[in-house]
Amino acid sequence: MQFSTFQKNLDEWQGVSLIFGVLEEEIESQLETIKFVVDPKLLLKKITTKKFKGEKGGILNFEFLDQKLENLIIIGLGKTKNLNKGDIKNTLGNLIRKIVDKNEKISILLPWELNSQLEINHLAESMRLSAYKDNRFNKKKDEKRVLREIEFLNSNKFENISFEETEKICEGVELARRLVAAPPNSLTPQAMSIKASQIAKDHDLEIKILDAKECENLGMGAYLAVAKGSDLEPKFIHLTLKSEGPIKEKIALVGKGLTFDSGGYNLKVGASQIEMMKYDMGGSAAVLGAAKALGAIKPKGLEIHFIVAACENMINGSAVHPGDVVKASNGKTIEINNTDAEGRLTLADALTYASNLKPDSIIDLATLTGAIVIALGNDVAGFWSNNNDLANDLKTASAEVGEELWQMPLQKSYKDGLKSHIADMKNTGPRAGGSITAALFLEEFFDENIKWAHIDIAGTCWTDKNNGINPSGATGFGVKTLVQWIKNK
Repeated sequence: MQFSTFQKNLDEWQGVSLIFGVLEEEIESQLETIKFVVDPKLLLKKITTKKFKGEKGGILNFEFLDQKLENLIIIGLGKTKNLNKGDIKNTLGNLIRKIVDKNEKISILLPWELNSQLEINHLAESMRLSAYKDNRFNKKKDEKRVLREIEFLNSNKFENISFEETEKICEGVELARRLVAAPPNSLTPQAMSIKASQIAKDHDLEIKILDAKECENLGMGAYLAVAKGSDLEPKFIHLTLKSEGPIKEKIALVGKGLTFDSGGYNLKVGASQIEMMKYDMGGSAAVLGAAKALGAIKPKGLEIHFIVAACENMINGSAVHPGDVVKASNGKTIEINNTDAEGRLTLADALTYASNLKPDSIIDLATLTGAIVIALGNDVAGFWSNNNDLANDLKTASAEVGEELWQMPLQKSYKDGLKSHIADMKNTGPRAGGSITAALFLEEFFDENIKWAHIDIAGTCWTDKNNGINPSGATGFGVKTLVQWIKNK
């Protein structure tokens, strides 16, 4: 999908399909804006007949046979005092989904002058991501999207607006969506490592993929304990992006990479949605999507490491037992009192590996706990951090891109729930505060002097129905926040 801006006077516009946004006040005066294509008085009469007042989300569709304009879609944006960026993006996103297969090119005119190039790029990003479809595994796989270009009309005070960076970020989000949505017989640990290798090749990143033996040599007993139950070999993925010139800061991004999670011997049953556990690698998808976007953008002055401990959590004769004690690569022993709390075991060794790289900051993303879904629902991800500056920077980045984060407490008194009678710690604590004890568990596996944040995306990586700019299915949550956080540096 391409984006463009119309730089001439509106009287010279030659398009055939126009989306026109109106506010829920003084509609008659707003209609004067489009007198270059249609008689405002005639249009007002039709709008009045249909009792359309510009309420948020309202849509009117007009088709013309005797004018150069063939299709006019009027969308309501609500009252000015209630207007916010998120509502505008969601309204346009819902509309784009309805017309993506009907028009090759559409133009958009809003009832105010677009006042920054950033605003235009954010709108473009929202519309592209709203139009996303994934037909790889159904009979529609060879269909081509009809919509190829979106044009912004009221942006003529900006010349030579570039949408290149927006397209790169969208490609990263779309990659993450495809990874999460892929069934587990398609996206295996091996397949994920191949995808990472392709990212490295396309964007000139360094890559290292460790097999089980190499991980064993590094003492990754927690990660390998999870992988033992699967017939598929684990793959530990490490991508590195090094900017040209002096490096001012080193960053590690770590993603949970369970390509399928059966729960192990603590088998997922009942309402546990075992059939959806393909998305238990949503954290790694976000990290690899960010690697793709940042590899193309190439931020300056940074060394960024993208780390994924990919494997399956399955059941066979070699699978880890509830009650086993394993040793992580930092030397700490862990009593596994629940094999379905496997993600934190893989992250334990991934975080230790990242810590040994001596980064300034580590951010991990994981579909880690059902508890965070109970706490925050499906629209907000929880996050924890040991550093206020990092926490505030993440909040700023997430707000800028529209991915909602809510900071949770690292309640130290809850760490008592992780005490074991026979090992250094257990892998789960009491049911109450489960997402917090999970974060406290992770905090044991990196140098305490490193700035760290943990983002639990269990509720936000998937949506069962269209939700704002996210079509039903995988959302790619986290990619935009990571990229924006890096860009803000």
